Amino acid sequence: MRNLLVLLFCISSVFYTKAQTSNSSTQFIQNLAQHCGKAYKGSIVSSPVPADFDNKELIMYVAACDKREVKIAFFVGDDLSRTWVFTLKGDRIELKHDHRQPNGQPDEITMYGGTTTNTGTEHIQYFPADQETALDIPAAASNLWWVTLDDKEYSYNLQRAGSKTSFNVVFDITKPIITDKRAW
Repeated sequence: MRNLLVLLFCISSVFYTKAQTSNSSTQFIQNLAQHCGKAYKGSIVSSPVPADFDNKELIMYVAACDKREVKIAFFVGDDLSRTWVFTLKGDRIELKHDHRQPNGQPDEITMYGGTTTNTGTEHIQYFPADQETALDIPAAASNLWWVTLDDKEYSYNLQRAGSKTSFNVVFDITKPIITDKRAW
């Protein structure tokens, strides 16, 4: 009887732990969705600042949200081509980079990214480059993106294995701004 009780305890602990951790991805998406319709200013906090970002206003606009997907437009000055697409897939999150031309058509290089390898936490998710990205952009095969979100900041980060530099942009989500900009 004791062995049966121990076995039942172990099984229930596994299910409880799985249910608890698989909820982190859902909670992260919900945390993003709380900002739907809001825009925030950001700044590059890594060095060197890429030339196409230097001295440009950076804005994130949480443009579309539902239970499974959040789309965040990332404006770099007058360049409205970038949207981060977070999609809940089971207990994982997929991040894709949707790039558009000014006429709204997909850019030549678009929809690259990756899927979390674990459930992460409600405040941070890691996205290693997926196979599609490795095939479409061989130089990005070793990319690792991560996104953080707390009560004060949203950060988008990129590190390529073997590179001594990273790309990090942080947005102050305590101060929403008004913008009429929309993604292409």
